[in-house]
Amino acid sequence: MTAKTFIEELAKFKSEKEMNKAEKFFKGEDGKTKSFGVKFGIVFKTAKQFKSMPIEEINKLLDSDFYEIRMGAVSIMDFQAREKKVPEEQKKELFQLYLKRHDRLNNWDFVDRASYNVIGRFLEDKPRDILYQLAKSENVWERRTAIVSTYHYIKSGDVEDTFRVAEILVHDEHEFINKAVGSWIREAGKKDQTRLKVFLDKHAGSMPRITLRNAIEKFDKETKEHYLRMKKNK
Repeated sequence: MTAKTFIEELAKFKSEKEMNKAEKFFKGEDGKTKSFGVKFGIVFKTAKQFKSMPIEEINKLLDSDFYEIRMGAVSIMDFQAREKKVPEEQKKELFQLYLKRHDRLNNWDFVDRASYNVIGRFLEDKPRDILYQLAKSENVWERRTAIVSTYHYIKSGDVEDTFRVAEILVHDEHEFINKAVGSWIREAGKKDQTRLKVFLDKHAGSMPRITLRNAIEKFDKETKEHYLRMKKNK
């Protein structure tokens, strides 16, 4: 269960058709990330086979400039974080690794793949101050981690952190935050529609249009039009 053997296993499935993956899906700006040439489905399947990989070996995978290899690293982290048999101390190490190496988790799908288990689940019975620190970060992917991590609480009906983090991010200038805020308050609204409407009554006129459209996606036509008019009239 080493970084080297994981990469060797992935290399068996390299394909020229997949070599433009980073160009198509990677939205970070490090100037170094490139495609390894492996389908994501294979990356996820291989990561599951390597889910017992030690933390220090996962860290080595995060050093890679290959998009799919870093995706493999966060996938292994996710599998470990959600595993009931994994000791709490190991989950703490995963949590710390995620935060320490956030410079390598520099795309929306790295965040979405692992944050709500590695970060959100770990903080379930702990203070969540770090989410609010991340929400105020200059790093867009750290800000995205702040809102996406709250999905773990939404699933159990706890929407408080989602809307509190959204208050911080609702006027963010970055597209990948706008979409995330809209999507996650929409999901929170499935658990507490009244809370979502209160949030929209306050912010619909001033939030980015893509945030609003994502947030109201599941409303009936009349309610959608009501909030879109608020935006139009501002």
